[in-house]
Amino acid sequence: MIDMTTNKTLILGIGNQLMTDDGVGGQAVLRLAEETKQMSNVSCLDGGTLGHLLVGYIEESNNLIVVDAAQMDAKPGDVRVFENEVMDRFLSTNPNRSVHEVGLGDLMDMAFLGGHLPKRRALIAVQPLNTDWGVELSDPVFQSLPQVCKEAMNLIKEWGI
Repeated sequence: MIDMTTNKTLILGIGNQLMTDDGVGGQAVLRLAEETKQMSNVSCLDGGTLGHLLVGYIEESNNLIVVDAAQMDAKPGDVRVFENEVMDRFLSTNPNRSVHEVGLGDLMDMAFLGGHLPKRRALIAVQPLNTDWGVELSDPVFQSLPQVCKEAMNLIKEWGI
C-alpha cells in the first residue's frame, strides 16, 4: 500500500535510446535528475524499454510525471502536457501512439487494476521527427528538452511537491 504521507513523486522517462527521438524521455530525465537532486521526495528514472517491469515503480508513487515521444500529429519537437484524466483519455484513444511493445497506456491500466494509480499523473509528450535507428535526437526534439524540463518543474510546483 502507498504511504500517502511521503508524497513520493516519480519522473519517468520512457523510450529506446537507440531509436533517435524515441530516446527523448531518457535524455529529459538525465536533465531533470540534476534539477531535482535537492528534492528528497522526487526520484528520476530512465525506464528505457523495460515495459511491464516499470509498473511497480508507478504503483509506489503518489505523483507521476512521464516523458515520452508520442505521435500527436503535431510539428516535430512540439511539447504537450496531459494531466490526470486527460492523460488517461489521450492514452486510451489511440494505443498505438507509442512505439513500445508495452505502452504507457498498458502500464497505467496495470496500476489502475492493481488499485495503485498515482493520484496525480501527467504525460509530457514530445512529437518525434524520426524513430529510426540512431543515438542522436533530431534537432527539433533536442531543442524541445528545455521546455520539457520546464513543464516538469511547473507540474512539481503546481502539485506542491
